Amino acid sequence: MSHLALSCHRTAQVFLSAKCSRSVSLNSFCGLKSVGASASSYSLFGGHSLSLFQRHAVVVRDLETVVAPGQARAAAYKVAVLGAAGGIGQPLSLLIKMSPLVSDLNLYDIANVKGVVADLSHCNTPAKVCTFTGADELAAALKGVDVVVIPAGVPRKPGMTRDDLFNINAGIVRSLVEAVADNCPNAMITIISNPVNSTVPIAAEVLKAKGVYDPSKLFGVTTLDVVRANTFVAEKKNLRLIDVDVPVIGGHAGITILPLLSKTRPTVEFTPEEVEELTVRIQNAGTEVVEAKAGAGSATLSMAYAAARFAESCMRALDGDPDVYECAYVQSEVTELPFFATRVKLGKKGLEAVVSGDLAGLTEYEQKALEALKPELKASIEKGISFANKQPTAAV
Repeated sequence: MSHLALSCHRTAQVFLSAKCSRSVSLNSFCGLKSVGASASSYSLFGGHSLSLFQRHAVVVRDLETVVAPGQARAAAYKVAVLGAAGGIGQPLSLLIKMSPLVSDLNLYDIANVKGVVADLSHCNTPAKVCTFTGADELAAALKGVDVVVIPAGVPRKPGMTRDDLFNINAGIVRSLVEAVADNCPNAMITIISNPVNSTVPIAAEVLKAKGVYDPSKLFGVTTLDVVRANTFVAEKKNLRLIDVDVPVIGGHAGITILPLLSKTRPTVEFTPEEVEELTVRIQNAGTEVVEAKAGAGSATLSMAYAAARFAESCMRALDGDPDVYECAYVQSEVTELPFFATRVKLGKKGLEAVVSGDLAGLTEYEQKALEALKPELKASIEKGISFANKQPTAAV
């Protein structure tokens, strides 16, 4: 028996003996978990809904021809990364290049992107990588794109106030989203550029002004908060990381980040001291990385991983996978605030449902934290909307 046939045979045995179905309940969902002992060859990150095998017995002759419903048979989606030469953009582009769901990867930045593309083009994965530099090439970078990922922006530098940082990044996001509205208005737009609590409302206002706003296609990427929560809880409670799923709600900065530890799967007990310690650590994890790097950088690698995971979830949903859930910052009615991060269900048309159930039955600690975050999140949203309605800045 050949190595490939032997591998297929063993993998088939694992999958066919597993007591699981293609559909997965929300309570057991975890974006990092793969079914069985080996992850799907069609997914970089795995996932309950990306099994290679049907529930019923099959004879595996060719691994690549055994495909579950909603699973891509070949690279099919076009992705644009705006800000691809930056500290997040480069590792993010590499991870997206590794996804077998991607057919075309358009990398855009104002400078230094040609070298990134030359480097990535040597990786023997299906995605074709193209380079686009400067405002004159932005429109071409966006033509026909299915998913737009925006990590563009600058980190805070010595002597720079928070308002300085906001004005720079907000202007960049506004200009980029204007180009998205003009060139690929039906694309799923995933925003990483901070402050996400404000940049997503900015994007929404830009899209409204262009007459193409679809709230089901606009997402603030808060996946890093979930990734951190899962990691820290697994470490604290000595759990297998692959089993842990902690929903995180609110926003994507400081106290607006609220991990719902009472909703952790699998069910686990926390002392009040552990809840306080874990919550504060998750909220301030970015500072933890900055301090560890001694001022030489921020959380670029973990952010790139989290953003790539969310981008792949978008592509899985576009491809018809029926069980794609992630936490994201979206237009929402689960609170009185117009934007709020919670768990969402993704589908072929983008956001299919906001999962409000996680906000029911909160502990006293979580309820107080929820009320405490609302004024700060409200102010950030209003700041973004106000900025978006000012005279536009120069294009990037």
